[in-house]
This record gives sequence, C-alpha cells and structure tokens, in this order.
Amino acid sequence: MSTMNLELVRSYLQALEQGATGEALARFFHPGVSQREFPNRLTPAGAARDLRALLEAAERGQKVMTSQRYDVLQAMAEGDQVALEIDWSGTLAVPLGTLPVGGTMRAWIGMFVTVRDGRIFSQRNYDCFEPF
Repeated sequence: MSTMNLELVRSYLQALEQGATGEALARFFHPGVSQREFPNRLTPAGAARDLRALLEAAERGQKVMTSQRYDVLQAMAEGDQVALEIDWSGTLAVPLGTLPVGGTMRAWIGMFVTVRDGRIFSQRNYDCFEPF
C-alpha cells in the first residue's frame, strides 16, 4: 500500500509539471480533499483549499508560470501517509518581485499527503521560497 501511495503522489507531481488542470488534475484527488499551504513569502496568510479551490489555483498558476519542476529529494511512505522533500523551480510568465518574465523561482517544499481510497485526501505544504 505504501508503495502505491508514493507512486500516486509522484504521478501527481508529474501531472503538475505537465500543466495538468481540470479533470486531468482532479483525478488525483479524493472528493473531500483538503489542502493547507502554510504561510510563506508568496502566500503570507497561508491558504486552505478544497477540491474546487485547488483546481482554480492550478488554472491561475498556468497564467503565472510557463513551466515548473518538482525534484523529489527524499520521500517516505508508511500506510496512508506520504512525506516528501522537494526542490521546486518554476519559470515565470509574468514578472514577480525582482524576477523578470522568464526568470526562475525556487522553493524547497515539505509536502505531507494522506491518501484515502487511492486518492489524495489531504495535503499540507511548507514552501520556503528563495528571495524574489
């Protein structure tokens, strides 16, 4: 079970890299999914999202980024829990802070996922962005 859950989350990250939105992204999520993004430079107040808000955020992200990459540095899975350390980078479609269009944002992410019925049921992100 743990291996299948880890593969699900890795497939989800690959789909994000490929720009998945709508149903192509929704297929990874349990209908009752909740995502919590803890406060960071990009989202100072943090965020809590349900399925609809996750899909809307993915659509908005397509307007801000031309590409993104999730390099998994470490991953562990036990039962229905998956924990990952990720080196993330994204190429900007719009200027942000001191970064121009085409500039690269970077973040180190701690991601903790709970899987239920073969889908992502909860996701908690701790995103540490490089200055921008």
